[in-house]
Amino acid sequence: MSRVVVIGAGLGGLATAARLAAGGHQVRVFERAPTVGGKLGVVERDGFTFDTGPSLLTIPALLVDLFGDTGGPAGLEPTPVDPSCAYFFPDGTELVLPHDPGRVPAAIDAALGAGSGESWRRLHEQSRRLWELVGEPVLRRPITLAALARMSARPADLRAVAPWRTIDGLGRRMLPDPRLRMWLNRYATYSGSDPRRTPAVLGVTSFVEQEFGAWYVPGGLRRIVETLAMRCTSLGVDIVTDAQVDAVTVAGGRVRGVRVGGAEMSADAVVCNADAATLYDGLLPPRAAPRMRRRIRRGPRSMAGFVVLLGLSRRVPGPAHRVYFPADYDAEFDAIFGRRPHPVADPTIYVHAPDDASMRPDDDSEGWFVMVNAPAHDPGRGVDWDAPGLRERYTRRILDTMAARGAAVGDRLRFAETITPADLQRRTGAPGGAIYGTASHGPRAALRRPANRSPLAGLYLVGGSAHPGGGIPLVLMSAEIVAGLIGPVGTPAESSAEPPPAVDPSRRPRPQST
Repeated sequence: MSRVVVIGAGLGGLATAARLAAGGHQVRVFERAPTVGGKLGVVERDGFTFDTGPSLLTIPALLVDLFGDTGGPAGLEPTPVDPSCAYFFPDGTELVLPHDPGRVPAAIDAALGAGSGESWRRLHEQSRRLWELVGEPVLRRPITLAALARMSARPADLRAVAPWRTIDGLGRRMLPDPRLRMWLNRYATYSGSDPRRTPAVLGVTSFVEQEFGAWYVPGGLRRIVETLAMRCTSLGVDIVTDAQVDAVTVAGGRVRGVRVGGAEMSADAVVCNADAATLYDGLLPPRAAPRMRRRIRRGPRSMAGFVVLLGLSRRVPGPAHRVYFPADYDAEFDAIFGRRPHPVADPTIYVHAPDDASMRPDDDSEGWFVMVNAPAHDPGRGVDWDAPGLRERYTRRILDTMAARGAAVGDRLRFAETITPADLQRRTGAPGGAIYGTASHGPRAALRRPANRSPLAGLYLVGGSAHPGGGIPLVLMSAEIVAGLIGPVGTPAESSAEPPPAVDPSRRPRPQST
């Protein structure tokens, strides 16, 4: 293959474009928005700069690999976030987790009582085994029934993966303290899902975050996609913004290109970084891939997020990442995934307050990114986030809830700007503002997520709505898979090239330049 069109200039689209261009392909990227980045967005106001997507980076070695494979270091310098996060529980307990996993058991014992740290350690070591099972064989390769069947055929591996167990069930089995179970259940939200329905294997996210650490890119994580876009340009990739792809053209059972603004663009391969639902239920002809279209329609949407960006006077020292839990965590998931979705009355509140001078107008201020989990925008059957007054009322509720949990900002507030799920849908094209496409519910969740290689020859999917999922590390893995499937120029189409070695789970990465 030589001519490749990429739909969408999010992290997955740009990472795939860079890898393909480095492999000799002629690559053109079409982005509907005026800027690149997708969900790795940015808002600037009154001298403040806010990342509006992911706020921490895990497995930075994946980023190092991406730039190393496409031309060399890019000048990014990930720095460790220490402490990695502070958790505030409804009984008033505060748990501050350090960056170094070796210090975690003692920190948990100090906050929750003797013995609690040991239960975390047992969970962490069990999760290490899960990471060995799924890190390379599942997450860094195209999803196949054969790979999963091989795992299921080994009784010890099957018991470790335990597809019949949920994250919530895993916590009840291994963590006697209800506060630690609340902590573990939060990791289901990393895939936009309900921990009571999410396979326990996805709890490996907690292992990844502690084992490889939480990292930050000075200047904000938005710099990742900005730097990656420059790398793409240096490799000859043509990035076209304000360019809506209207359709993927198909003939003879394979893709032939795309239609943009009424013009036909031929291509040997098309890589879609848009949401899988947008591809299968909008961009493709009605009779193309009908089975995938039906599966996408039946799949539950992942949760969305309601974001409040706060410009604050005075700087108050504290951890960069803070989570304030509600009294009834189950009620949050009932509100989002129940038969009648509605805004969560008493939500978990996540705060990112980076100590980064480049993100604030002066030393007497700081910016907070505040997010709560929310049902997707669905005016017909659920929540209409554009309903008059709802944005303002819910912003006030969040600020009042923060105050009740010891995080009052009223006397420091310069402004509050909100991003609703409806706004996210308009900005990124994600249906309903569902951050991760579909929720990972049920024991076969891995099989239900759209594969990177579509049923149509020459059509590939990359990004958070496709295998292996959302979040910076998984999206980078997704791009690696797609680039491997297409292969460098001169190799047969549908290449089955082996992926690079998996990140060694026994090795914690050191800060290094990308």
